[in-house]
Amino acid sequence: MQQNSKTSFLILGIFIFLGLSTLGYFFKSAIVEYKQFDRTVKVKGLSEKEYKADIVIWPITYTEVSNNLEDIYNSIDKNNEKIDNFLLSNGIEKSEITFSAPEITDKVAQQYGNEKINYRYNARQTITVYSKNIDGVRAVKSSLSKLGKQGIVFSGDNYGSRTEYIFTKLNEVKPKMIEEATKKAREVAQKFAFDSKSKLGKIKSASQGQFSISQRDKNNPQIKKIRVVSTVEYYLTD
Repeated sequence: MQQNSKTSFLILGIFIFLGLSTLGYFFKSAIVEYKQFDRTVKVKGLSEKEYKADIVIWPITYTEVSNNLEDIYNSIDKNNEKIDNFLLSNGIEKSEITFSAPEITDKVAQQYGNEKINYRYNARQTITVYSKNIDGVRAVKSSLSKLGKQGIVFSGDNYGSRTEYIFTKLNEVKPKMIEEATKKAREVAQKFAFDSKSKLGKIKSASQGQFSISQRDKNNPQIKKIRVVSTVEYYLTD
């Protein structure tokens, strides 16, 4: 009876030993595998393209002064007609031209103290050209001095009078640029893996940066520079 108990304990001990050994082996393998998958490399890929703007917004602003309110409105009507005819004769469509209401300032109403006023009324008129014909508008804009010679005083120093060029086709170019940025990121990651004598694994995480649109340079605001950066993290294996 005692001999049978010793045999049973011995067999039980052997099974326990084998079980712990097997568990230890799998546990060790799991740790090694986890550490391998914990090795990563994070890289960035850039895609940068130049595209021509497809919409131009050109505000044409001029001023008039007078001591008679009726006279200043008559002058505005005449100048508006001159500008309208000039734009139409140079290829601008009627539907692309918008006339805003003139802004009239009464200097007497705003006078402080003994300030000397040469003209009581000051008028500011804006005509806006909204067009997809970028080249045509730029050509007309460069010849606007012809109207200046007819006595129209244009003002282009303030922010509201600046010509704006807009690129509206971002959604059309996004997929191709994202693909290029991701491809360049993978090329960098592969180079890193090769240099470190590793192999590039699957993607652990990826994020796409915001698209930025800026003018290429101050002399060519109609040329837009589109830029995006993708960040990708890859697993590395031996």
